[in-house]
Parts: sequence; C-alpha cells; structure tokens
Amino acid sequence: MSIERNSFLIGLLGGTLWLAAPPGMAAEQEATPDQVVSTLEGTFGIHPGERRNHIKGTCAAGEFIGLPEAARAYTRSALFSGRSVPVVARFSLAGGNPGVPDTAKIPRGMALEFRLPDGSLQHMTMLNTPVFGAATPQTFFDDIVARKPDPATGKPDPERIKAFRASHPDSLPQAEFLAENNPPVSWANSSYFGVHTFKFVSQDNKTTLIRWRFVPRDGEKQLSDDELRSASPSFLEDRLIERTERGPVRWDMIVTIGNPGDPEDNPTRLWPSNRKEIKMGTLMIVSAMSQEGAECKWINFNPLVMADGIEPTKDPILLFRSPVYGISFGKRLSGK
Repeated sequence: MSIERNSFLIGLLGGTLWLAAPPGMAAEQEATPDQVVSTLEGTFGIHPGERRNHIKGTCAAGEFIGLPEAARAYTRSALFSGRSVPVVARFSLAGGNPGVPDTAKIPRGMALEFRLPDGSLQHMTMLNTPVFGAATPQTFFDDIVARKPDPATGKPDPERIKAFRASHPDSLPQAEFLAENNPPVSWANSSYFGVHTFKFVSQDNKTTLIRWRFVPRDGEKQLSDDELRSASPSFLEDRLIERTERGPVRWDMIVTIGNPGDPEDNPTRLWPSNRKEIKMGTLMIVSAMSQEGAECKWINFNPLVMADGIEPTKDPILLFRSPVYGISFGKRLSGK
C-alpha cells in the first residue's frame, strides 16, 4: 500500500511525514481538524467518497526536471538532481460544492506528487493566490461558517461575510486579490503559489527559508468581464485536455530566498519584492483527464509529505492542513 492510500505508511516509501505541531500550538488553537471537516460538510453538504474541500478538479500527469546547479547551494533534495521526476497533478477549485462554476472568484489549486528516484515522495499543494486566506486555523474555520448558505436564498448571507471580514483582518489580503483579479482563462494560464514558507536543507545541513511558485510559460491570462458572464460553468477541464493534446504545458519553478526577519509562520503576508529569486526547475504536464477513474482521484495531497532536503516551518496553517486532509481522506476511503 502506497502513501497516497495511507499517509501513516510514509516510512515504507522513504519519505518524511511532518506531523508534530510546535510547542503551544494546541493550547492556542481553538478550531480542531474534526471541527473544520464537519463544518465543511455542514456548509457544502456531504458527497460520499469525495473530498471535503477542493472537490471539483481535473487530473493530469507529467514530469519535473530540476536544475542541480541552481539548487545545490540550498538543498540536497533529489527533486533537483537533474533527472526526470514523474509527477501526478490535480487542478481544483476551492470549496466543497462539486457544481461550483469555473467562473467563480474563488481560489484555484494545483497539487503535485513528485515520485523521486529513491522511491520517496514530495508533495506541493499550491493556490493561484499569492497569499492564503487565514493566518490561523480559527480564521479558516470561521470563514467556512460564514459561507454557509442561507436556507431562504441558497447563498451565503452578504452581511455575515462582511462581518467576518471586519473581524478577521488576516482574511483580507486573499479576498482583495480575488476581488481585483478575474479567474484565469485556463489552468495553463495561471501561476500557482506555495503560500507557505518552507526550509531548504543543504548537504552541509545549512537551512534556508524559501517560498516557491510555478509560473506558466503560456503566460498569465484572465477572463474578461464579458467572458466571466458568458463562459461555460465547466470549461477549465476541457481547455486543459485540449491544450495538452496540442503539446506539453510548462511552468517554471521560481524559488524566492528569504532574509532574516521575513515572516515564516504567516501565509497571509508577502515577502518584500526585492528578495533573490532563482529558477530551479520546470514542470511539464503532458496529459489531462477527468478525475473519475484517474490516478489523482485517490491521492491525499498532504502538504507535509516531504522528502529529504525540504522541511516545514512552524506555520500553524501548514501544520493544521495535514490532519484535516487526513480526516477527509479517511472518510473518502470508507465511502462516506
């Protein structure tokens, strides 16, 4: 049984699953992973066998080739060996509504499972927004509660959303980005951001704070306001399949090097724009398909599945995502 089937067996594949929260986190944290999953179900309904969040998605496959000369000074990760690394990908829309239209102004995701030559795995779960929508699990929980549809209208209460924003300033940077930017015209025309800070560990155990993003070679393109009103509610999958049939889709992995004092535990805050950036590899997607019956359907893209040379920081949201994913995954496996 592989890790995508059961994250508790990570050791069988030679990777590292980072489960430990920093001291004091449990005492400070109000929302629990169980509560978050239950609230997602209460807001979006239960769809047996499906994800509780990012339920609507498309599978894809390809490869990644890292640049050893660029990465060597920072990390010993086999991801940057220069060899082709197989990748299973999933593109998705945030939320637990399987019928959400592709024009919705909500975050999009790109999740990647890199299958390294030594049999270990590296996961990357990214968004098309440069920041996350919460600095703490409690804000994330309260956001889900605020989005629960009003029985009378079938839609979230605008006043409840407004009150949530006013009382949770850490939710504003992502909300403002989504309000100011129309969704991409295709999965292939969007950048995807790691949003969290991670650690690169070199051969001599030197640690460097980094953030990563994947930038499309097809260019970033957004829907016009007219397209936003007229586009099909499920155009993204068809466009990605059609695009891969014309040839590989490529993203460059850009790594930003942090400086002392840069925020490492708050995914709602950007780093200064003058930080050093290095291209460390290229992702190539060669095929895409519906997630039903495809490989990505049953992968638990746990962001704390990391191979040697990459480690997590004490970002409370990053550490919280792992148990939430695990609970959701367990329910999916049991058909709930």
